[in-house]
Amino acid sequence: MPQTIFINLPVADVARATAFYAAIGFVKNDMFSNAQASAMALSDTIHVMLLDHAFYATFTSKRIIDARTESGAMFAISRDGRAAVDAITAAAVAAGGRELHDAEDLGFMYSRAFEDPDGHGWGPMFMDMAAAAAAHAAEPVA
Repeated sequence: MPQTIFINLPVADVARATAFYAAIGFVKNDMFSNAQASAMALSDTIHVMLLDHAFYATFTSKRIIDARTESGAMFAISRDGRAAVDAITAAAVAAGGRELHDAEDLGFMYSRAFEDPDGHGWGPMFMDMAAAAAAHAAEPVA
């Protein structure tokens, strides 16, 4: 098995969260899903586990934050190009998410940001590695 990341997110409504993540391109894995959790895959190595609050609480003794008003983590995710960054952001907003700020274009990197309905922040981005290397090479050495 390749090294894989599984992000566990507490959600208020598993069905609503599942529909949101499906709308932005994640695929539900029914083998690891039930009424209290949905296993959602973006790729072979990137997975999000959507856990209702009661089930999530079995994994931690800490208070579950309200991600709409407090920040606990932000997840940056690479996309294949600027259009893919725009597409996932548009899909997120159409599915009930909220765009956090306008697009940021640094020339070598293009990014957007959105929240899911529970307030978990995502930052889709595209980085042109050749342009990033050129920008870095052009910086004066201190």
